[in-house]
Amino acid sequence: MTNHHIAQLNLARLLAPIDSPQLSDFVANLDRINALADDAPGFVWRLQTEEGDATGIDFFGPDQIANLSLWDSIEALHHYVYRTAHVEILRRKQEWFHKAGAAYMVLWWVPAGHIPSLEEASQKLDKLREQGPTSEAFTFKKAFRAPEPGGGTSTDT
Repeated sequence: MTNHHIAQLNLARLLAPIDSPQLSDFVANLDRINALADDAPGFVWRLQTEEGDATGIDFFGPDQIANLSLWDSIEALHHYVYRTAHVEILRRKQEWFHKAGAAYMVLWWVPAGHIPSLEEASQKLDKLREQGPTSEAFTFKKAFRAPEPGGGTSTDT
């Protein structure tokens, strides 16, 4: 068991207002997909409002939605994203969201017990956009292991 969790931020810019007919299928699937995450092996935490999702949080602007979550490993997060019913929603993203012009997803390690803020997540995404993948902000394609006791990291291959 690690003393770190993997944090992830995923941004999406809406093609239409969240309550529009165009996004109705996306909204209709939110509870199911969020419950799938909540019950997934390795899931630790996700940002949500009292309604149970984060679509009402407009930290990045009213046309953007953010998903911020913690997992006990990169493998657990990767499995949820690409090997569960979540992938059905991922395949339909062009129906609901603008094509991303810059990095829209970032991963980083946090000490177990730390809950990242949207400010922290935004800074990590900015770091990834400015510097590319580093041990402080990275992607699934270029991931880094959790910090070793004493602070060292290395690239996963």
